[in-house]
Amino acid sequence: MIPLIIIEGPTAAGKSFLAIQIAEALETEIISADSRQIYRYMNIGTAKPTKQERERIKHHLIDIVEPNEEYSAGQFSSDADTILKQLNSEGKIPIICGGTGFYIKSLLEGLFAAPEIPEKIRTDLEELEDSKGTDYLFQMLLNVDPNSADRIHQNDSYRIKRALEVWIATGKSLGEHWENQEKIEKKYNTCRIMVTEDRQILYERINSRLEKMIQDGLINEIKQILEAGYSEDDPGITSVGYREFIPFIKENTSFLTCLEEAKKDTRNYAKRQLTWYRKVFFDMIIHITDYKVHDLLDRIKYFLESEDKALS
Repeated sequence: MIPLIIIEGPTAAGKSFLAIQIAEALETEIISADSRQIYRYMNIGTAKPTKQERERIKHHLIDIVEPNEEYSAGQFSSDADTILKQLNSEGKIPIICGGTGFYIKSLLEGLFAAPEIPEKIRTDLEELEDSKGTDYLFQMLLNVDPNSADRIHQNDSYRIKRALEVWIATGKSLGEHWENQEKIEKKYNTCRIMVTEDRQILYERINSRLEKMIQDGLINEIKQILEAGYSEDDPGITSVGYREFIPFIKENTSFLTCLEEAKKDTRNYAKRQLTWYRKVFFDMIIHITDYKVHDLLDRIKYFLESEDKALS
């Protein structure tokens, strides 16, 4: 099996900082598991590693699709697996770092066989959204599949419709399909690390980071993406930290109102991540302020060697 270090945790917890330090110590590379950092041009609002950080350590699966393109968990699994095999062949222990738990779950456990969705179901949902709005579809999802609704933002039209399509076509929720899937053969020997923080401290970091993003030019970044011809309805722009500022840019809504909405949505996103992680077993759970790299490396070595995969 391929030895693999996975660093997960809620937004603003310090995952990237830790991953870069470990990657430098092990002379290896990082694969991003972040469903927003895949988008080109979206740098500030997704907290991508800086140019300097990416020069220090090679990062994969960042800047790989346009803001108007979809990128699925299945694509991530395939792309990440190819990179993992290549790094392993070079004698490197790969690091996956990111807060998109569904990507990592798909890589480690596989995806259930997606049912074929009749075209009429898709058409009906599109017409329903046109006539009654995305919020109406979200309320539908909340009624029939509350677990999916809890992890999908109420403005995320694509994922809301996808979850509803599966439920309407099969009578089962996405979660039920996951539970009934056949387990794939284990390919990776993992050391899973969760980076977290006390909730209040985490929320304060989120608020401070958003304010810094504004200072760094987030509003201009969003304007430039829109001026390049991308739509506010595109998958990238509907991301948390982007969509909230569209009313300020296009409708003269108060900037402070939009900023507070972005802070609230990001805090709620972190809350959903923490809920997801309660169902995951981690080898280590750490606060970024309480660790020492060398101690962590010793512990990582222990977990990898416990499966007879030595850390070289």
